[in-house]
Amino acid sequence: MNSTQRSRLKDKIFQGVGITATVGCVAVLVIFLAFILYQGVDRLSWEFITSLPSRFAGQSGIYTAWIGTVWVLVLTTLVSFPLGVGAGIYLEEYGKKSRLNKFLEINIANLAGVPSVIYGLLGLEVFVRLMRMGNSILAGSLTLSLLILPIIIVSTREAIRAVPKTIREASQALGASKWQTIRGQILPASFGGILTGVILAISRAVGETAPLIVVGALAYVPFAPRGPLDEFTVLPIQIFNWVSRPQHEFVINAAAAIIVLLGITFVMNGIAVWMRYRWQKKLDW
Repeated sequence: MNSTQRSRLKDKIFQGVGITATVGCVAVLVIFLAFILYQGVDRLSWEFITSLPSRFAGQSGIYTAWIGTVWVLVLTTLVSFPLGVGAGIYLEEYGKKSRLNKFLEINIANLAGVPSVIYGLLGLEVFVRLMRMGNSILAGSLTLSLLILPIIIVSTREAIRAVPKTIREASQALGASKWQTIRGQILPASFGGILTGVILAISRAVGETAPLIVVGALAYVPFAPRGPLDEFTVLPIQIFNWVSRPQHEFVINAAAAIIVLLGITFVMNGIAVWMRYRWQKKLDW
């Protein structure tokens, strides 16, 4: 067997390994979804979505949990979107090749891989204790914002970096300032990628449990939160609470709540893909 035949054989082996890994991952996901649907789809009802939690499984619902999830989702987006995108623009367009900027870039990239419970401990000390926000939605949202900020910054920089350099040069050659180039050319061209990164980061925040448990999100809240300083619970914590109970009926409730949480996540991911597709269609370079 000559070197060309060996290379082709290696290509086929690698292709087979890749296909096997992909099919295996998809099969595991399908089995997981089928099992969750089998257990929880019969429990889904309007009453389940609009009922308060109860110690009786048949009367318990997810009203406070999904209201709390929406509150956390909105506040986290309002905090993390401008900060993350602004920091990404500054580092990519205005940051100089200094040691300080290199230090910041390395640390931001490393922060994206820090376990979420570490952010929970940071949020507990800073927002809950030092700033005395208590076990509020605001404290939880700020903690989740810290968690996803590195992801948004990195995705923003990657989206801006993907814009061809000739766009910048052409804009500046016509007399536009740096900010005018960013606002009129770079941001419109990269906004699809930026938005995709932001939505995927927020989708991750929706499913996080560890940092919210640390900052004091409650497993049982008998009322729907009405403001950012109210106590709260979220769907992942409600699911965790039900799964840990010995009664099988609560496990069925947890499966139904997982379906709702997966629905929220899939909708957000679908919106990200759709918006990216629409935005890329508008570009005509």
